[in-house]
Amino acid sequence: MRYRQATDIGLKREENQDAVRCEYFGHNLLAVVCDGMGGERAGREASALAVEEFFQRFSAGYSEGLSDDEIRKLLTASMSAANSVIYTKARLGFKNFGMGTTCVAAFVNSKTAFIVNVGDSRAYLITDTGLKRITSDHNYAALLYEQGKITEAEMETHPQKHMLIRAVGVEKTVLTDSFILDYKDKISLLLCSDGLSGYCCDDEIYDVIKNADFDNVADELIKLALGKGGRDNITVAVISD
Repeated sequence: MRYRQATDIGLKREENQDAVRCEYFGHNLLAVVCDGMGGERAGREASALAVEEFFQRFSAGYSEGLSDDEIRKLLTASMSAANSVIYTKARLGFKNFGMGTTCVAAFVNSKTAFIVNVGDSRAYLITDTGLKRITSDHNYAALLYEQGKITEAEMETHPQKHMLIRAVGVEKTVLTDSFILDYKDKISLLLCSDGLSGYCCDDEIYDVIKNADFDNVADELIKLALGKGGRDNITVAVISD
């Protein structure tokens, strides 16, 4: 199992509020991408706290031999732990008002990939023919689409596309989506913040992944988003066996 990760402030923001971390657990891999929100430095602190707490909780509960359901529950518990820490921090001072973050995480072993997410940072399965989105965005535009009030095309350009309806640390408890993907021979995944997926279409992202050398793939994805104007922080983690 191998990975490449990268993060960039972009061309329009004053600070990078994204965070990314990948770490091996034996031959297995855990990757987490977060996109913070909040005034002053609260967004940057929220994403950093989420990554730190997620890994700490997962490390404390992980051992070889856990069942698939136990791993899924551990990932969900790790998300909840991150939520509790940020929720508490946000209430300690006015500077932390509105503090929160998206979070998408993947744990991959020799036969299964486990995905959890809150917010609109995404996980994609990279196939031989294109990208297949695993996660759903938790934003207002996606909600309107699910309710049948707007079309898919309207969702992509909706003015409230970036208005989250679910985030880590905003409420006392958080609802986490989880996915389990079994595979036989190989698997490749992309985790990213909306600094990439919000400004580049799936075909453009896939074209970069398909043509880039794996060692450079994360940096090439950053370049793609910068070429689109770099209007947000950009963060990616690419996993492949």
